[in-house]
Amino acid sequence: LIGCGGAGEQEEEEEAIKLLYGDQNPEGGWAVEEAAKPWLAAIEEVTEGAVEIEPYWAQTLAAGPDLWEAVEAGTADFAWCFHGYWAGMTPLADVVSLPFMPFESAEQAAAILWTIYEEYPNLAGDFDGDNKILLMWCSSPYILITTTAEPVKTLEDMSGLKIRATGGPPTTQTQLLGAIPQTVGMPGTYEALQKGEIDGMFVPWEALYSFKQYEQAKSWTILPAHAVYFTQAMNWDTWNSLPSEVQDQFMTVGGEDGSRFWGRNMFDTSQAACRDAILADAELAAEIQEYVLPQEELDRWVEIAGQPIWDDWVAEMEGEGFDEAQDILDRVLELIDEVPATKTLPSPLE
Repeated sequence: LIGCGGAGEQEEEEEAIKLLYGDQNPEGGWAVEEAAKPWLAAIEEVTEGAVEIEPYWAQTLAAGPDLWEAVEAGTADFAWCFHGYWAGMTPLADVVSLPFMPFESAEQAAAILWTIYEEYPNLAGDFDGDNKILLMWCSSPYILITTTAEPVKTLEDMSGLKIRATGGPPTTQTQLLGAIPQTVGMPGTYEALQKGEIDGMFVPWEALYSFKQYEQAKSWTILPAHAVYFTQAMNWDTWNSLPSEVQDQFMTVGGEDGSRFWGRNMFDTSQAACRDAILADAELAAEIQEYVLPQEELDRWVEIAGQPIWDDWVAEMEGEGFDEAQDILDRVLELIDEVPATKTLPSPLE
Protein backbone atom coordinates (compact mmCIF):
# COMPACT_ATOMS: atom_id res chain seq x y z
CA LEU A 1 0.00 0.00 0.00
CA ILE A 2 1.10 3.53 -0.71
CA GLY A 3 1.07 5.69 2.43
CA CYS A 4 -0.17 9.23 2.73
CA GLY A 5 2.24 12.10 2.16
CA GLY A 6 4.09 10.50 -0.71
CA ALA A 7 5.83 12.44 -3.44
CA GLY A 8 3.39 14.33 -5.59
CA GLU A 9 0.63 14.13 -2.96
CA GLN A 10 1.89 16.71 -0.45
CA GLU A 11 3.90 19.84 -0.91
CA GLU A 12 6.97 19.94 1.22
CA GLU A 13 6.73 22.72 3.77
CA GLU A 14 9.36 25.41 3.47
CA GLU A 15 11.77 25.48 6.36
CA ALA A 16 11.30 28.50 8.64
CA ILE A 17 14.00 31.15 8.80
CA LYS A 18 15.63 30.82 12.21
CA LEU A 19 16.95 34.01 13.78
CA LEU A 20 19.04 34.43 16.95
CA TYR A 21 17.95 37.27 19.23
CA GLY A 22 20.14 38.74 21.99
CA ASP A 23 18.99 40.66 25.08
CA GLN A 24 20.75 41.67 28.27
CA ASN A 25 17.59 41.60 30.39
CA PRO A 26 16.61 38.65 32.60
CA GLU A 27 13.70 36.39 31.81
CA GLY A 28 11.01 37.12 34.37
CA GLY A 29 11.94 40.81 34.42
CA TRP A 30 9.59 43.52 33.19
CA ALA A 31 11.31 44.32 29.89
CA VAL A 32 11.40 40.68 28.76
CA GLU A 33 7.92 39.66 29.87
CA GLU A 34 6.02 42.83 28.95
CA ALA A 35 7.91 44.01 25.87
CA ALA A 36 10.40 41.58 24.34
CA LYS A 37 8.37 38.37 24.42
CA PRO A 38 5.15 39.95 23.08
CA TRP A 39 7.11 41.74 20.34
CA LEU A 40 8.96 38.59 19.24
CA ALA A 41 5.63 36.75 19.22
CA ALA A 42 4.20 39.53 17.05
CA ILE A 43 7.04 39.05 14.56
CA GLU A 44 6.35 35.35 14.30
CA GLU A 45 2.63 36.06 13.92
CA VAL A 46 2.94 38.65 11.13
CA THR A 47 5.48 36.53 9.24
CA GLU A 48 2.97 33.67 9.33
CA GLY A 49 5.46 31.04 10.43
CA ALA A 50 8.16 32.05 7.97
CA VAL A 51 10.37 33.20 10.87
CA GLU A 52 11.27 31.38 14.09
CA ILE A 53 13.15 33.31 16.75
CA GLU A 54 15.54 31.76 19.25
CA PRO A 55 15.95 34.27 22.10
CA TYR A 56 18.96 34.47 24.40
CA TRP A 57 18.15 36.38 27.58
CA ALA A 58 20.36 37.69 30.38
CA GLN A 59 23.50 38.23 28.27
CA THR A 60 23.79 34.55 27.30
CA LEU A 61 24.56 35.39 23.66
CA ALA A 62 26.60 38.55 24.31
CA ALA A 63 26.99 40.99 27.19
CA GLY A 64 24.81 44.10 27.05
CA PRO A 65 27.69 46.45 26.15
CA ASP A 66 28.72 44.06 23.35
CA LEU A 67 25.34 43.56 21.68
CA TRP A 68 25.73 46.22 18.97
CA GLU A 69 29.00 44.68 17.79
CA ALA A 70 27.53 41.18 18.18
CA VAL A 71 24.80 42.15 15.72
CA GLU A 72 27.28 43.74 13.33
CA ALA A 73 29.47 40.61 13.45
CA GLY A 74 26.51 38.27 12.98
CA THR A 75 26.80 36.59 16.38
CA ALA A 76 23.22 37.76 16.87
CA ASP A 77 20.85 38.21 13.95
CA PHE A 78 19.16 41.01 15.85
CA ALA A 79 19.23 42.35 19.37
CA TRP A 80 18.06 44.77 22.02
CA CYS A 81 20.65 47.56 22.08
CA PHE A 82 21.10 50.28 24.70
CA HIS A 83 22.98 53.23 23.27
CA GLY A 84 24.02 54.68 26.62
CA TYR A 85 26.81 52.09 26.53
CA TRP A 86 28.42 53.67 23.47
CA ALA A 87 29.00 57.36 24.16
CA GLY A 88 29.82 59.32 21.05
CA MET A 89 28.63 56.67 18.59
CA THR A 90 25.26 58.29 17.82
CA PRO A 91 25.78 61.89 19.03
CA LEU A 92 22.90 63.55 17.19
CA ALA A 93 20.41 61.09 18.66
CA ASP A 94 21.69 62.12 22.11
CA VAL A 95 19.30 65.05 21.79
CA VAL A 96 16.62 62.89 23.43
CA SER A 97 18.95 62.26 26.40
CA LEU A 98 19.45 65.93 27.18
CA PRO A 99 18.53 66.46 30.86
CA PHE A 100 15.00 67.37 31.86
CA MET A 101 13.56 67.02 28.34
CA PRO A 102 9.78 67.50 28.83
CA PHE A 103 8.45 64.38 27.10
CA GLU A 104 4.87 63.49 28.04
CA SER A 105 5.53 59.74 27.91
CA ALA A 106 8.15 57.24 26.80
CA GLU A 107 5.80 56.25 24.00
CA GLN A 108 5.73 59.84 22.75
CA ALA A 109 9.51 60.13 23.07
CA ALA A 110 9.90 56.93 21.03
CA ALA A 111 7.71 58.29 18.24
CA ILE A 112 9.69 61.54 18.25
CA LEU A 113 13.02 59.70 18.10
CA TRP A 114 11.79 57.64 15.14
CA THR A 115 10.58 60.82 13.42
CA ILE A 116 13.92 62.60 13.66
CA TYR A 117 15.67 59.38 12.60
CA GLU A 118 13.64 59.52 9.40
CA GLU A 119 14.03 63.28 8.90
CA TYR A 120 17.76 63.83 9.48
CA PRO A 121 20.13 61.76 7.31
CA ASN A 122 23.24 62.43 9.40
CA LEU A 123 21.44 61.23 12.52
CA ALA A 124 20.24 58.09 10.74
CA GLY A 125 23.67 57.48 9.25
CA ASP A 126 25.25 57.03 12.67
CA PHE A 127 23.08 53.94 13.10
CA ASP A 128 22.65 52.63 9.57
CA GLY A 129 26.34 52.37 8.78
CA ASP A 130 26.61 49.38 11.13
CA ASN A 131 23.22 47.72 11.45
CA LYS A 132 19.66 47.81 10.14
CA ILE A 133 17.36 49.64 12.57
CA LEU A 134 13.98 48.01 13.03
CA LEU A 135 12.74 50.46 15.64
CA MET A 136 14.02 52.77 18.39
CA TRP A 137 12.59 53.95 21.66
CA CYS A 138 13.19 56.03 24.77
CA SER A 139 12.83 55.46 28.48
CA SER A 140 10.66 57.31 30.93
CA PRO A 141 12.64 59.77 33.09
CA TYR A 142 15.23 58.16 35.32
CA ILE A 143 15.00 58.65 39.08
CA LEU A 144 17.90 58.62 41.57
CA ILE A 145 18.43 55.84 44.10
CA THR A 146 21.24 55.82 46.66
CA THR A 147 22.63 53.77 49.50
CA THR A 148 22.85 56.88 51.68
CA ALA A 149 21.04 57.01 55.01
CA GLU A 150 18.55 59.52 53.59
CA PRO A 151 17.50 60.39 50.06
CA VAL A 152 19.32 63.12 48.18
CA LYS A 153 17.33 66.29 48.79
CA THR A 154 19.61 69.09 47.59
CA LEU A 155 22.41 69.73 45.15
CA GLU A 156 24.77 69.78 48.06
CA ASP A 157 23.82 66.20 48.94
CA MET A 158 25.10 65.09 45.53
CA SER A 159 28.62 66.30 46.15
CA GLY A 160 31.19 63.53 45.86
CA LEU A 161 28.72 60.67 45.49
CA LYS A 162 29.78 57.91 43.07
CA ILE A 163 26.74 57.67 40.82
CA ARG A 164 26.28 55.20 37.99
CA ALA A 165 25.28 57.14 34.88
CA THR A 166 24.99 56.21 31.24
CA GLY A 167 27.14 57.75 28.51
CA GLY A 168 26.51 61.03 26.75
CA PRO A 169 24.51 63.88 28.32
CA PRO A 170 23.58 61.89 31.48
CA THR A 171 27.28 61.64 32.37
CA THR A 172 27.72 65.39 31.96
CA GLN A 173 24.59 66.00 34.00
CA THR A 174 25.94 63.84 36.82
CA GLN A 175 29.24 65.76 36.84
CA LEU A 176 27.57 69.17 36.90
CA LEU A 177 25.37 68.06 39.79
CA GLY A 178 28.56 67.49 41.79
CA ALA A 179 28.67 63.69 41.71
CA ILE A 180 31.32 61.38 40.26
CA PRO A 181 29.97 59.43 37.25
CA GLN A 182 30.62 55.70 37.22
CA THR A 183 30.29 53.34 34.26
CA VAL A 184 28.65 50.03 35.14
CA GLY A 185 26.48 47.83 32.94
CA MET A 186 22.94 47.51 34.28
CA PRO A 187 23.33 43.79 35.14
CA GLY A 188 26.37 44.66 37.28
CA THR A 189 24.77 47.46 39.28
CA TYR A 190 23.35 45.27 42.06
CA GLU A 191 26.79 43.96 42.97
CA ALA A 192 28.37 47.41 42.58
CA LEU A 193 25.85 48.82 45.07
CA GLN A 194 26.34 45.87 47.39
CA LYS A 195 30.13 46.26 47.42
CA GLY A 196 30.04 50.04 47.79
CA GLU A 197 31.68 50.57 44.41
CA ILE A 198 28.90 53.04 43.67
CA ASP A 199 26.79 55.09 46.08
CA GLY A 200 23.79 55.15 43.82
CA MET A 201 22.51 55.37 40.28
CA PHE A 202 20.02 56.96 37.96
CA VAL A 203 17.53 54.24 37.04
CA PRO A 204 14.10 53.68 35.45
CA TRP A 205 11.37 51.86 37.33
CA GLU A 206 11.46 48.77 35.11
CA ALA A 207 15.17 48.19 35.78
CA LEU A 208 14.75 48.90 39.50
CA TYR A 209 12.15 46.12 39.55
CA SER A 210 13.90 43.68 37.21
CA PHE A 211 17.43 43.95 38.63
CA LYS A 212 16.32 44.41 42.26
CA GLN A 213 18.65 47.30 43.11
CA TYR A 214 16.03 48.33 45.69
CA GLU A 215 17.42 45.63 47.97
CA GLN A 216 20.67 47.63 48.22
CA ALA A 217 19.63 51.24 47.57
CA LYS A 218 16.67 52.19 49.74
CA SER A 219 16.80 55.98 49.47
CA TRP A 220 14.92 57.23 46.42
CA THR A 221 14.81 60.75 45.01
CA ILE A 222 11.98 61.19 42.53
CA LEU A 223 12.81 63.64 39.73
CA PRO A 224 12.69 63.65 35.91
CA ALA A 225 16.47 63.45 35.48
CA HIS A 226 16.82 62.34 31.85
CA ALA A 227 15.68 59.76 29.32
CA VAL A 228 17.89 57.28 27.47
CA TYR A 229 17.37 55.48 24.17
CA PHE A 230 17.51 52.03 22.63
CA THR A 231 17.20 50.25 19.29
CA GLN A 232 16.23 46.88 17.96
CA ALA A 233 19.04 46.37 15.44
CA MET A 234 19.50 43.64 12.83
CA ASN A 235 22.62 42.44 11.05
CA TRP A 236 22.63 43.85 7.51
CA ASP A 237 23.48 40.48 5.92
CA THR A 238 20.60 38.90 7.81
CA TRP A 239 18.24 41.67 6.71
CA ASN A 240 19.32 41.47 3.08
CA SER A 241 18.88 37.70 3.10
CA LEU A 242 15.21 37.96 4.08
CA PRO A 243 12.61 37.80 1.31
CA SER A 244 11.14 41.22 0.58
CA GLU A 245 7.73 40.20 1.88
CA VAL A 246 9.29 39.13 5.19
CA GLN A 247 11.12 42.45 5.42
CA ASP A 248 7.81 44.23 4.92
CA GLN A 249 6.17 42.05 7.56
CA PHE A 250 8.96 42.86 10.03
CA MET A 251 8.39 46.57 9.57
CA THR A 252 4.66 46.27 10.29
CA VAL A 253 5.76 45.71 13.90
CA GLY A 254 8.75 48.04 13.59
CA GLY A 255 9.03 51.69 12.60
CA GLU A 256 7.00 54.22 14.58
CA ASP A 257 4.39 51.71 15.76
CA GLY A 258 7.00 49.27 17.04
CA SER A 259 8.88 52.14 18.66
CA ARG A 260 5.73 53.30 20.43
CA PHE A 261 5.07 49.72 21.57
CA TRP A 262 8.48 49.45 23.22
CA GLY A 263 8.28 52.87 24.85
CA ARG A 264 4.86 52.05 26.24
CA ASN A 265 5.39 48.43 27.26
CA MET A 266 8.91 48.68 28.64
CA PHE A 267 8.50 52.00 30.41
CA ASP A 268 5.14 53.77 30.57
CA THR A 269 3.22 50.78 31.88
CA SER A 270 6.03 49.90 34.27
CA GLN A 271 6.16 53.05 36.35
CA ALA A 272 3.21 52.46 38.66
CA ALA A 273 3.21 48.67 38.28
CA CYS A 274 6.87 48.20 39.22
CA ARG A 275 6.75 50.67 42.08
CA ASP A 276 3.66 48.97 43.49
CA ALA A 277 5.20 45.51 43.07
CA ILE A 278 8.35 46.54 44.94
CA LEU A 279 6.45 48.19 47.77
CA ALA A 280 3.97 45.32 48.11
CA ASP A 281 6.50 43.77 50.51
CA ALA A 282 5.51 45.53 53.73
CA GLU A 283 8.85 44.89 55.45
CA LEU A 284 10.78 46.29 52.50
CA ALA A 285 8.38 49.19 52.08
CA ALA A 286 9.06 50.22 55.67
CA GLU A 287 12.77 50.54 54.84
CA ILE A 288 12.34 52.54 51.61
CA GLN A 289 12.55 56.31 51.85
CA GLU A 290 11.01 58.21 48.94
CA TYR A 291 11.53 61.92 48.45
CA VAL A 292 9.93 63.92 45.65
CA LEU A 293 12.26 66.76 44.72
CA PRO A 294 10.33 70.02 45.18
CA GLN A 295 9.98 72.29 42.15
CA GLU A 296 12.08 75.02 43.74
CA GLU A 297 14.99 72.61 44.23
CA LEU A 298 14.44 71.02 40.84
CA ASP A 299 14.78 74.49 39.30
CA ARG A 300 18.27 74.72 40.84
CA TRP A 301 19.22 71.39 39.23
CA VAL A 302 17.88 72.51 35.86
CA GLU A 303 19.75 75.80 36.04
CA ILE A 304 23.06 74.06 36.71
CA ALA A 305 22.72 70.82 34.75
CA GLY A 306 19.89 71.38 32.29
CA GLN A 307 19.97 74.31 29.89
CA PRO A 308 23.79 74.59 29.98
CA ILE A 309 24.05 71.00 28.68
CA TRP A 310 21.52 71.74 25.93
CA ASP A 311 23.59 74.74 24.82
CA ASP A 312 26.88 72.84 25.03
CA TRP A 313 25.45 69.93 23.02
CA VAL A 314 24.43 72.24 20.19
CA ALA A 315 27.82 73.96 20.22
CA GLU A 316 29.70 70.64 20.27
CA MET A 317 27.65 69.17 17.42
CA GLU A 318 28.06 72.30 15.30
CA GLY A 319 31.79 72.20 16.04
CA GLU A 320 31.86 68.68 14.62
CA GLY A 321 30.23 69.88 11.44
CA PHE A 322 26.59 69.08 12.21
CA ASP A 323 25.04 72.44 11.36
CA GLU A 324 21.57 70.97 11.83
CA ALA A 325 22.01 70.42 15.60
CA GLN A 326 19.97 73.42 16.73
CA ASP A 327 17.30 72.53 14.19
CA ILE A 328 17.14 68.98 15.56
CA LEU A 329 16.72 70.26 19.12
CA ASP A 330 14.05 72.74 18.02
CA ARG A 331 12.30 69.98 16.06
CA VAL A 332 12.18 67.72 19.13
CA LEU A 333 10.63 70.50 21.21
CA GLU A 334 8.15 71.21 18.42
CA LEU A 335 7.20 67.54 18.19
CA ILE A 336 6.58 67.37 21.95
CA ASP A 337 3.70 69.79 21.34
CA GLU A 338 2.46 67.94 18.24
CA VAL A 339 2.90 64.20 18.78
CA PRO A 340 0.25 62.46 20.92
CA ALA A 341 1.48 60.88 24.15
CA THR A 342 -0.22 57.63 23.18
CA LYS A 343 -2.26 56.17 20.34
CA THR A 344 -3.95 52.94 19.39
CA LEU A 345 -1.49 50.55 17.76
CA PRO A 346 -2.33 48.01 15.06
CA SER A 347 -2.78 44.34 15.90
CA PRO A 348 -0.81 42.41 17.08
CA LEU A 349 0.98 45.22 18.95
CA GLU A 350 -2.04 46.62 20.76
